[in-house]
Amino acid sequence: MRNAFLILPLALLATVPHAQQRASRVGFVDVQQAVAALPGSSTYLNLTKKLDADLKAKQTNLQNLAAKAASTRSAADQQALQKAQQSFVSAQRDAQKRLEGEFKPLASRINSAVASVAKSNGYSVVMDRRVAAQSNLVVYANNAATDLTAAVVKALKK
Repeated sequence: MRNAFLILPLALLATVPHAQQRASRVGFVDVQQAVAALPGSSTYLNLTKKLDADLKAKQTNLQNLAAKAASTRSAADQQALQKAQQSFVSAQRDAQKRLEGEFKPLASRINSAVASVAKSNGYSVVMDRRVAAQSNLVVYANNAATDLTAAVVKALKK
């Protein structure tokens, strides 16, 4: 018991330097805006629009088939719906692979620009603003103080 009273003050003294460290800064970047401003991204952006339109058309067709199959309850309509669902899932996978392949070289350029801007401005964490908002990861952020998008776009255009 006596040893515990001797160790406790030493443990408290060991934590003092950590309490005096500078707070971490968190920043946000609108990655979609950075991609749009990135020279050479037009192929990726055009592919994204085309694939989104194709998938939307397939999804509309799938919804129409689902409504028809629900109302008629025929085996043929059920089978057509099932084929359309499989086709849609396959198209989604293919679109994702194509987009990933097209985005890979852009991502490395954007990531290095984000890292450079973050380091030069003293940020220890940078997040995609849209992902943080959609996932409810961040409840509040002062955009004026945390938005690094303009600096990243400027760095990408160098």
